[in-house]
Amino acid sequence: MEEQHDNQLNIELSEEMAEGIYANLAIITHSNSEFVLDFIRVMPGVPKAKVKSRIVLTPDHAKRLLNALEDNIAKFEMINGNIKVGGNDQGGMPFNFGGPTAQA
Repeated sequence: MEEQHDNQLNIELSEEMAEGIYANLAIITHSNSEFVLDFIRVMPGVPKAKVKSRIVLTPDHAKRLLNALEDNIAKFEMINGNIKVGGNDQGGMPFNFGGPTAQA
């Protein structure tokens, strides 16, 4: 007797998408019907940054994403130790990247 896998989802990942996009800043906004996650790459010495990817989620999918991230972070920390988050005013994002301040 053959097993039926009615709940399986075949997901395709193109080569371009598989490379991923590096982002070191996320901005999250929401309305009463959706959450918007903007992923941004901030570079040292560059005063302007572009949104590299925008993801729009329903509130229930945003909550599922939160739960999945919490689960994966807990598993990561069990193997690799606690992730240290910086304590500066930018939520741990050092906008000078720890380098020297430019002087003329």
